[in-house]
Amino acid sequence: MDRRTLRPRDGWQAKVEALGLIWHTTPDGRPYWDESACYAFSRAEIGEIESATAELYGLFLKAGQAILDRGLLGRFGIPDYAHKAIGDMWNEEPPALNYGRFDFGYDGKGPPKLFEFNCDTPTSLLEAAVVQWDWKEAMFPGLDQYNSLHDKLAAKWKDIAPSFEDCVHFAHIADDAGEDTVTVSYMRDLAEQAGLKTVPILMHDIGWDGQGFADLEGRPMSGIYHLYPWEWLVNEEFGRNAVASMEETAWIEPIWKMMWSNKAVLPLLWEMFPDHPNLLPASHDPLGGDYVRKPLLAREGANIEIRRGGATEASTDGDYGTEGFVYQALYPLPGEGENRPVIGAWIVDGEPAGMGIREDGPITGNTARFIPHIIQG
Repeated sequence: MDRRTLRPRDGWQAKVEALGLIWHTTPDGRPYWDESACYAFSRAEIGEIESATAELYGLFLKAGQAILDRGLLGRFGIPDYAHKAIGDMWNEEPPALNYGRFDFGYDGKGPPKLFEFNCDTPTSLLEAAVVQWDWKEAMFPGLDQYNSLHDKLAAKWKDIAPSFEDCVHFAHIADDAGEDTVTVSYMRDLAEQAGLKTVPILMHDIGWDGQGFADLEGRPMSGIYHLYPWEWLVNEEFGRNAVASMEETAWIEPIWKMMWSNKAVLPLLWEMFPDHPNLLPASHDPLGGDYVRKPLLAREGANIEIRRGGATEASTDGDYGTEGFVYQALYPLPGEGENRPVIGAWIVDGEPAGMGIREDGPITGNTARFIPHIIQG
């Protein structure tokens, strides 16, 4: 695992915009898509990341069943009125992409270590699936990349397309950065390539007509792809309606993803699989030694605290934490300064599908940069 400094392509901004990545530079002028460097991996290292991805998916399947069997949803801060729907959808397996991104710490010297699983509303999707492959083809056409994400997503959309008789609505908020818009637009394109009719809609434009959800033109919404967290959705004004109408409206991803995307799953995994090489010790109570305190539901690195040597080494602000915290043993990221990589290992329909890399300081937040990769050797 080797970080290499490169000269960015002339006109790289126009090149990535042509692929749909309109949010490539932060408001202060720093690149989010950063091709001034890349990471080179050996095939053995890629094999280790791929194997860890498959292994962890199996552990999450067992943890999900244990959560339901042991009645642990209350520990996850999930409202009581959503518990039955989560169990029902887990057992019924409605149409879904069943995709997500495992965030790993990895230095090429030891096994990948799980930080968390972003599987409800994962982002950095277009850049991982399409943009870095296009960069690789332009810069290193003779080398490979660990990346089957686009093909696997396209195949899965084609697989579930017959489940929808009318159309699928694609919903998200109007985020200032446009990151959600980029992700949803990419997913819409994949769905349309699979033969589906799609309709874009903002979350606040979804209505309830007394019988089911409807869009601004009064069309029933029988299928909704939502880049909007379930923990927000169930607490909205019509959250109870969403829970009660699961048979009429298929949500992608389904509500049972609330179990896996919640960091309360981390202590459970450690309890079920202690000393697993791909897990870090985790608990609902403070750990001895160096650790990271994480809110159950935080996003973009919000409300994180790193404790090392009995003192706070780094922390972030945010609006999370009232739901509770978990404590995870500290894994010091390789690199230094703002060049500390986190591996985002993707999975689609239970199969490893590639990876993306984000760089930041000791806490990976919303100013992290996406760095492409190659396989060499």
